[in-house]
Amino acid sequence: MSDNLRGSLFMVLAMLGFAIEDAFFKAATGTGDVTAGVGTMLFGIFGTSFFVLYALWIKEPLVSRAYVQGPLLIRSAFEILGRLFFALSLAFAPLSTTSAILQAAPLVVTLGAALVLKEKVGLRRWVAMSIGFAGVLLILRPTPSGFDATAVFAILGMIGFAGRDLMTRASPPEVSATQLGILGFLMVFIAGVVITMFESAPISAPSVPALTMLMGTGLAGLVGYSALTKAMRTGEVSVVAPFRYSRLLIALVFAYLIFGERPDALTLIGATLIVGSGVYTLVRSGRKDRAGSAPRSGV
Repeated sequence: MSDNLRGSLFMVLAMLGFAIEDAFFKAATGTGDVTAGVGTMLFGIFGTSFFVLYALWIKEPLVSRAYVQGPLLIRSAFEILGRLFFALSLAFAPLSTTSAILQAAPLVVTLGAALVLKEKVGLRRWVAMSIGFAGVLLILRPTPSGFDATAVFAILGMIGFAGRDLMTRASPPEVSATQLGILGFLMVFIAGVVITMFESAPISAPSVPALTMLMGTGLAGLVGYSALTKAMRTGEVSVVAPFRYSRLLIALVFAYLIFGERPDALTLIGATLIVGSGVYTLVRSGRKDRAGSAPRSGV
């Protein structure tokens, strides 16, 4: 089996894990036995505990001084923003809408890299990003008759995740993936605390079914995170990365089978535009990176 095929399979496994994570969280908060805030707090506790135990096992420092310095402080703020509104979107918006809008994050990262990190973005990638954002507008339908206010949660969550990914690229190289995991899940916990401050329901222990689903959320998320790390270290990025869009296909199946959602034609067209432009942008970026790193020949 080639590295590209192995990496692609790991990426599909990662997206399956994340899609299951989303479905479990939506199902848990949909029972009425646990609020979005409490569910997010428990998810943060589970993830933080795992990475702390793993860091202790491999004898790696739990914290880094870089946590309270520029790029990682900004990253943490974006992590809180993303997790806060993504949790609200999963709880209140259709899963199909949330998952489709989330797929625009790589486009926003590319836009941010051009505007903030001053990376060069060619005309064709600008056109692809414009098409992707048009797909987002098709899903949102910002008209008095078609606009769904809960979709704003997904937009804000997607912006938060895109900002987090952008700041991850600017983070100090001495901060390990495990330390980033600890920091990230601590921010998930804080996001849950923020949500509970605005919830009318009193904080209470979740029921056994809800707690079981939240444990499934944490386990699926950890599988997804581990598989994603493996995927990005196996094979060529331009080949492996586009398979992240399999998450949307899996989410649409879950939305149909589990939650009885029936996305309309405009939502499906918008999702197709987002995925198509995202795949093009990722492949184009990978080819550019390979060309830039290739040794020059001739005079």
